[in-house]
Amino acid sequence: MDIITDQKHWFSEKHTDSATAFSLEITQCLHEEQTAYQKIALFETKSFGNLMVIDDCIMLTQRDNFIYHEMMTHPALFNHPAPRHVVIVGGGDCGSLREVAKHKEVESITQIEIDQRVTELSLQYFPELCRANNDARVSFQFTDAIKWMQQAADASIDVIIVDSTDPIGPAEGLFQEAFYSDCARVLAADGILVQQSESPLVHWQSITQKMRSAMAIAGLEKQQTLFFPQPVYPTGWWSTTLASRNDLQLVRDRQSKAAEFDTDYYNYGIHLAASALPNFILKQS
Repeated sequence: MDIITDQKHWFSEKHTDSATAFSLEITQCLHEEQTAYQKIALFETKSFGNLMVIDDCIMLTQRDNFIYHEMMTHPALFNHPAPRHVVIVGGGDCGSLREVAKHKEVESITQIEIDQRVTELSLQYFPELCRANNDARVSFQFTDAIKWMQQAADASIDVIIVDSTDPIGPAEGLFQEAFYSDCARVLAADGILVQQSESPLVHWQSITQKMRSAMAIAGLEKQQTLFFPQPVYPTGWWSTTLASRNDLQLVRDRQSKAAEFDTDYYNYGIHLAASALPNFILKQS
């Protein structure tokens, strides 16, 4: 992907796979730096609030991130019968962490982010996403999640949420069979793995199906891909995939009907509808 910032103060991300681009009018550049792992840039936009860009790819904006973060967390937590121990891989902006912390039955949340600067900059420029950072249940591990998972105890985690960037650079290994095998070992009996799984419109065959195959080989054969809009991501249509050793059922639909917390996108109707597969995907499967 390429970045263009023209003289009229527009930030554009070109997506070569779909021959498209998405643009936001920016009012100023807030911060830029090259960390040990990646290039991070933050902008103030005219209509989408603050924007975070990593390695020239849009990560999130203040205006629409709630869709992604809610869909990465609540469907899995409402599917699991007793999600006590949760691990978030990546997720340095802390939006997924904030959503997980809304579930009172969760006893521990471990966030494993390789680049501490993502979290530090989120505290500064996306403070609303970091409201749960001081929750007593939360611990931060700024380290390599692949190595962390290799050393984690068997059957010790109920839900693993892989809130990663695209499968390039530091995140490439998070889409591989070896990582999924460690996740399968670390997950308890009813455990669920959640992985952001790119755009169904352009990535279904090139990324999503390969990812699902690697999960199945690793022992996580029961899978459900959920679909949702995400305006700032390529094609504006995104997905997350749940995987488990056991059938993924809407076992807690009564709880999702009457969630004891506020959401902006996720609700019971979304919980039911997001798992419906479009016909063009059924034809490819």
